[in-house]
Amino acid sequence: MSTFKKKKIRAAQFDHAFEQGNAAAYLDLKTARAHHPVQRINIDMPQEILMKVDEEASRIGVARTSLLKLWIAERIERLAG
Repeated sequence: MSTFKKKKIRAAQFDHAFEQGNAAAYLDLKTARAHHPVQRINIDMPQEILMKVDEEASRIGVARTSLLKLWIAERIERLAG
């Protein structure tokens, strides 16, 4: 068990640190978990499109599924905006 303790700060201080890109110092990333319900799906798509998705995922250094989730989330956000 770690003896390292995270410093407690006020919400406004954390918000400021987050906006500056320095919030990780206040987070315990070893125990952090996302609690989003997940529904597994299957998608059929042409091989040529999948190859282009893989190329872009490789170019930016993420997994194929991560890129697809990002693109879908961006599209949903645009539609809602």
